[in-house]
Amino acid sequence: MTDRPSFFPERLALLPNAEAAEFLTEGLLTGREDVPSIKLNQVTEPLPHADRRGELLPVRDLAEDAMAYCRGRGLKATQADAWLAPRLHAALRITRREAADPGFWNYLALGVAPDYVVWRHLAEPKDGKVAKVATERFRGQYHKQAFARLWWAAELFRDGGDYAPVVTACGNQDIFNTALRMAVVNHRPTAQAIVRLVAKGVITTGREVNALAGAVNASAATLMYEVIAPDAEREARPLLDWIEEAQDARQVSRNELPAGPAEEPAPELSVSTLVDYFCDLFADAPAEAVDQED
Repeated sequence: MTDRPSFFPERLALLPNAEAAEFLTEGLLTGREDVPSIKLNQVTEPLPHADRRGELLPVRDLAEDAMAYCRGRGLKATQADAWLAPRLHAALRITRREAADPGFWNYLALGVAPDYVVWRHLAEPKDGKVAKVATERFRGQYHKQAFARLWWAAELFRDGGDYAPVVTACGNQDIFNTALRMAVVNHRPTAQAIVRLVAKGVITTGREVNALAGAVNASAATLMYEVIAPDAEREARPLLDWIEEAQDARQVSRNELPAGPAEEPAPELSVSTLVDYFCDLFADAPAEAVDQED
């Protein structure tokens, strides 16, 4: 099985898509080979900042602890998502602009924790074919790439500084496969309403999550959720303060949820309004069978 890299520099880096492609070998994707880490670090680019947020070992330790968390409790690899997503987000303390650079996630997947990616995403063999990790888990879109999907789930489903909704969202794989890629979850009351329906047990199965997500997305084409459920005006200062505090922040707790930026949460009235509205939508939505993936 793919092992941890043999070489770690002190800082994270950027690995552009073109350079990342060279390391996506059949041996790596099937978990039979390691990434040549020294060679990989020769083609990286430095981060645009030089503060503590760029330290590599805290991120590497989180990946190792996520695997240990599941192994020690006899959990499935998919259950690492809910544990790791909020802690990865809190440890990195990056902006959405920084998170939009695929080179950052390419490096985390190939330069920091390729063994985690293989452990988490190695598919079950089917029809006699060799088990394999999809290339997009190492270098892919934000809702598919192994680490980008976790960060964006935490970013879109956190309620201000509260990561509890993230744990709920990441505990259901269909949130990743459907809701995470929908533009409407950028509206915070919408994201919180979806999570609340899952937390309350109104939505339980993968088919139900997909049915709700489809209904919510379709309804958004004719109804502006921002009008019936307005969000609070978000200020940049809490996020910037949180990022600056990274210089003196302690290691992210493994036992308790960390605290995110001290932003105002989504308005309760707006969330409850959408919970009621989505319940009605779901009652009329056909829970059609869909293919599910980890």
